[in-house]
Parts: sequence; structure tokens; C-alpha cells
Amino acid sequence: MKINDLQEKSVRGLRVGEQIRHTLSEILARGDVHDETLAKHMVTVTEVRMSPDLRHATVFIKPLLGKDEEAVLKALRTNTAYLQREVAARIKIKYAAKLKFLADESFDEGSHIDKLLKDPRVARDLEPGAED
Repeated sequence: MKINDLQEKSVRGLRVGEQIRHTLSEILARGDVHDETLAKHMVTVTEVRMSPDLRHATVFIKPLLGKDEEAVLKALRTNTAYLQREVAARIKIKYAAKLKFLADESFDEGSHIDKLLKDPRVARDLEPGAED
């Protein structure tokens, strides 16, 4: 396989992932899913990663303020078939991607790193001339 073919596939995966992210965000924001848990929570779709063949999409989500994350994930997983149908109907691709929902942990990791960097012991080592 040529390098240009690989680049085209990865660009296409990014493009399709972004289309799916926008579509899911719209569906959730409009309240199109008739689910009590999802109706009570604002859910952000932070990223969608596509498999190379575009048949599988890993959807990273974060409920507003990280509240009731497990309940929101359970509700999304319960409504996966509906969401897959809706995405397939709105995005014209050859195959309807199978959706897999996961919590986006990057915000928590970022907060943890920020907290570590603000620790006085670490901050002391980060000051200019600290390596003496």
C-alpha cells in the first residue's frame, strides 16, 4: 500500500469521525433520544476515533461537570442501536459504523497533571536554575 493511500485513509477516518461527533452532539442536544437519564444531562461528545475500515467508532463523552458519568454511559449504551441508525441515516457512508461509548478521561488527567505541577515541591524543581 502506498503512503498516499494510508494518508488518505487516515484523513478520511478523521473526517468521518468528526461528522459522527457533530451528528451525535446534535442528536443529544436536541433530545432526540427518549431516555430519562439523557434528558437530564448535557453530554459533550469530545472525540470520535474511527477504525481504519470505518466500521467501528469509539465515541468519547463527558457529561457536564462529570456528573453521573456511569449512568450516562449506561443510557448511551442502552440506546446504541437507535443512535447508530440515526447516525447512518444522517451521514452517507458505505457502512453504518458500530458505536462504542467510553468516558473521556483526558480532562481528569489534565487536572491531575495541573495539580501536580502546582505542588510546591514540584514547582520548586521547575524554577529556572533549579538543576544546580
